[in-house]
Amino acid sequence: MDALRYIVKRLLLIIPILIGITILTFFISNTIPGDPARLVAGPYADAKVIEELRESMGLNDPVYVQYFRYVSNVVKGDFGTSNFTHQAVSQDLKEFFPATLELTLVSMLITVLIGIPFGIVSASKKDKFADQFTRVFALIGVAMPAFWLGIILLLLFYLKLDLLPGAGRIDTALSPPQKISGLYTIDALLTGNWAVLKSTVEHLILPAFTQAAVTIGMITRMTRSSMLEVLGSDYIRTAYAKGGTENRVLYGHALRNGMMPVLTLLGMTFGHSLGGSVLVESVFSWPGVGKYAVNAITYLDFPAVMGVTTLIAVLFITVNLVIDVLYVVIDPRLKYE
Repeated sequence: MDALRYIVKRLLLIIPILIGITILTFFISNTIPGDPARLVAGPYADAKVIEELRESMGLNDPVYVQYFRYVSNVVKGDFGTSNFTHQAVSQDLKEFFPATLELTLVSMLITVLIGIPFGIVSASKKDKFADQFTRVFALIGVAMPAFWLGIILLLLFYLKLDLLPGAGRIDTALSPPQKISGLYTIDALLTGNWAVLKSTVEHLILPAFTQAAVTIGMITRMTRSSMLEVLGSDYIRTAYAKGGTENRVLYGHALRNGMMPVLTLLGMTFGHSLGGSVLVESVFSWPGVGKYAVNAITYLDFPAVMGVTTLIAVLFITVNLVIDVLYVVIDPRLKYE
């Protein structure tokens, strides 16, 4: 009951947050120099055609009128029509979001499988070679620009060695799998399409590792710091004094208590990856929300920009809510307050 009350309270807090985000994004979008009507009409359209377009698009109305019209439509599930794709923004998001979600999930899996073990090893072998190696590795990952790493990986594994594909989600000679979830790997598994599964996994390796590189460094450093703090606690010394083996104390006692800050960072990283994969998607021509947002900004496609912003805001808030609920699962001493 406490959990349900807590979740409902947090869900209600989403409303003012979303209102603030839409106000900020809407008014910033409308202060950007440029005329969306002129971009839609083309470079050779005369002034009369452009003015008619401005009127039909509602651009001649005061900004606050445009905002309230937009919000009233969003409440009905209508994000407007993209000036670039000429489709409903909601439909565009349904098409592009699964690609971003798939890329983010794979990159987060890589982050967890590498970052957390590296952090544990670094903390348990403090000041030894393993610790020094993982700290340098983490520092390089955090300091390395994602777009630069992506270009280097493309040059090496695609152009030089020809081991991995360089762009897109699937080979051009193959058709996408039957759409079930929108995630090519899942849909290929469910339909038994092994050729598509192989191609999809190959296309995921470079962009997923590029996106994971920075987060691996962050998670490694946070895991190390948190584990060192826990390993210095009295109850850990007591566990050793009672004859507990290093692995039992490390994984049975220290790890669970040391995961709280790591879990917080993982949630923030996941939300950031969903909305901040613009560079990676651009470098690898990945047809996701990030690339869609770049095109929307380039063409002053305000409905698309607002749709992407609202979607990412909802996802980020949802991820943080899930993380907060997981706190109590990990540490029963906490209460829903």
